[in-house]
Amino acid sequence: MGSALETLCGQAYGAGKMSMLGIYLQRSWVILLATAVILSMTHVFATPILKLLGQSDEIAELAGRFSIWMIPELFAFAVNFPIQKFLQAQSKVMAMAWISAAVLVIHVILSWLFIVKLEMGLVGAAITLNFAWFLLDVGQLVYVLSGSCRDSWTGFSWLAFTELVDFLGLSLASAVMLCMNVEGWCFMIPLGFVAAVSVRVSNELGAGRPKAAEFSMLVVIMMSVTIQTIFMLLILLTRKDFPALFTDNKLVMDKVSKMALFLSASIFLSSIQPVLSGVAIGAGWQTRVAYINLGCYYVVGLSSGALMGFKLNLGLEGLWGGVLSGILLQTIILVVITWRTDWDKEAALALKRVSTWEGLVDVSSAGRI
Repeated sequence: MGSALETLCGQAYGAGKMSMLGIYLQRSWVILLATAVILSMTHVFATPILKLLGQSDEIAELAGRFSIWMIPELFAFAVNFPIQKFLQAQSKVMAMAWISAAVLVIHVILSWLFIVKLEMGLVGAAITLNFAWFLLDVGQLVYVLSGSCRDSWTGFSWLAFTELVDFLGLSLASAVMLCMNVEGWCFMIPLGFVAAVSVRVSNELGAGRPKAAEFSMLVVIMMSVTIQTIFMLLILLTRKDFPALFTDNKLVMDKVSKMALFLSASIFLSSIQPVLSGVAIGAGWQTRVAYINLGCYYVVGLSSGALMGFKLNLGLEGLWGGVLSGILLQTIILVVITWRTDWDKEAALALKRVSTWEGLVDVSSAGRI
């Protein structure tokens, strides 16, 4: 849901409407924290939910206790994710990288202390995870509030509690789009390109530079395809050897080697489809792409996978092949949409969107909290 900020903050930054970024950030906090309250109920009742779904009592009880311990992380993430998008829209990524690196070092040390040395098990893991996320939030908030974002952060405002229905609509569409886009989360390099291209496209469209937005998209796609193709070739060339990195079971190694073709296909498709999803976020197409992802991945992909895997008894090959068919269809549709896009029109729509939201947010007359 926080990825709605990639569109709004990115386009506002490109249009030079800096004061709007802080308002968007606060609205996202309000919506995500409220959502975290609702989602926390699934943590509280995790044990009966898991038992209802058929999980064993032992695992359900253990997972339920761990889920309750992890409730603070849910709220920490609701604060963190909007800050990420707020800073990414302004290309302030190095600050996030340094803060994350520092927290990572602390987290590793504390994990060793609580889990290994003090033998606190899952409780120790939960404590260190919660602490790491809150430490990350504090570091990023200090950076934002210290004056490093003085143009985009003008203080807390009551405007954060206005026009929440429209903001919620875009947030929900963004959530559906990304939740349906499971394949895009499977590979971290394309995920980095998603963030990069969404920021660049939104900035350029907001600034009224459609050709630059289109050029940015093409550059990122070429980079992603090149890198993922190299990985795909490595998998294919070492398909009989790389399974040994993960197991010494001969049967498992043979099965993994046979599935290398499916893995390679997934890697290649992940070089295009997630990047185009990032373009969609930057251009504000979340609702349209959410329907595409829903139809292609869940209706076509999972349905055909279940049919081939279980009904036709094709096993893992059938399951994976069905999912790939959905991803392939998804990629083809996104390529066609992007290829036929009138970028001049998209730039005009971006400027209209920024102007509309600016009209709803009269920052100069806004009361501060």
